[in-house]
Amino acid sequence: MTSIRAVVFDVGRVLVQWDLRHLFEKLISDEAELDWFLQNVVTPEWHFQHDAGRPLAEMVPERQAEYPAYASQIEAYATRFNETIPGPVPGSYEILEELAARGVPLFAITNFGAEFWAAFRPTQPVFDHFRDVVVSGEEKLLKPDPAIYRLALDRFGLAEGEGLFIDDSLPNVEGARSNGFHAHHFVDAPTLRAELVALGLLT
Repeated sequence: MTSIRAVVFDVGRVLVQWDLRHLFEKLISDEAELDWFLQNVVTPEWHFQHDAGRPLAEMVPERQAEYPAYASQIEAYATRFNETIPGPVPGSYEILEELAARGVPLFAITNFGAEFWAAFRPTQPVFDHFRDVVVSGEEKLLKPDPAIYRLALDRFGLAEGEGLFIDDSLPNVEGARSNGFHAHHFVDAPTLRAELVALGLLT
């Protein structure tokens, strides 16, 4: 019998699709220019500052001053971020619902900006199944910092080894394994389902 009694999800690219391109391809029609913009202006690395807790009120004007020709697109990053999330990862919401129906305690640890989480979370009623969510931007801790996993165990009331953590990022998975979680490196929903069945969490 497994000692695992709770499942802890990452959000982006495990439960929902996420790509900055989904928004900015609507605003920049030239493919080469779009590629340049995403490599130099609104980059994942710059975005991760918000995940780490830096407020948009600092980030956006600073970036607009640096790239004034793209001021309106940078503003759209702040006001239209939900458009970078086009929908669920195929099959993942169904797994979440099945686990909930079986009474498995569900939680999440997500690298997500606090302001963006506040705007995105109300659009996803399926997340009502989560008993608690540790949001990096609120805690000013990013996966795979060991402190975020220790915080999650404490917040979720889990002993070491009682939570299965699921993430698409291998460094985040390895960080979880080193800090009290069993962990699954997410590739797709069918592979995750097979592991959950093997662990006795789904049938």
